[in-house]
Amino acid sequence: MQINHPDITQVLVTADQIRDRISELAKEIDEFYSDKDVLLLGVLKGAVPFMADLSRALSIPAQQDWMAVSSYGSGTVSSGVVRILKDLDADVKDRHVLIVEDIIDSGLTLSWLTSNLKARGAASVEIVTLLRKPDAAKVKITVRWVGFDIPNEFVVGYGLDFNENYRSLDGVGILSPAVYS
Repeated sequence: MQINHPDITQVLVTADQIRDRISELAKEIDEFYSDKDVLLLGVLKGAVPFMADLSRALSIPAQQDWMAVSSYGSGTVSSGVVRILKDLDADVKDRHVLIVEDIIDSGLTLSWLTSNLKARGAASVEIVTLLRKPDAAKVKITVRWVGFDIPNEFVVGYGLDFNENYRSLDGVGILSPAVYS
């Protein structure tokens, strides 16, 4: 579905921009992990399109697994309390884990997840995110690869949702406040 949608007030990132940036990120990730056994850890549900496109763009062999963690509930602002809704199937002990995330705003979820994976014995934990909201950061986390820095607005599309809607938009845009106020 095209990003041209009546509930979108502004397009921030187009499908073409996403495709081009994923290609660039994949080259950097291929080089970084060229001699390592890497596990791509997708964060459900928002990272599904990004994980699918990124994994296809990579040249290195990489296994995939998924976690579902939440700090939102049905609201538009992070609660800061992280819950595991679906845990990993794979053991991360001595593995190089690359967390594949759709968006980083407060950083609370990723900070918690990084600590959790290190506590499980991961050899390394790195993060690649499609989107980052620098102005929303509440904790400092190291993100090795960022697709796009965006303003601190409520965005949907390319996996990002509001009440499970708008995930299928092919780009990322600002959702009209009239939809969620």
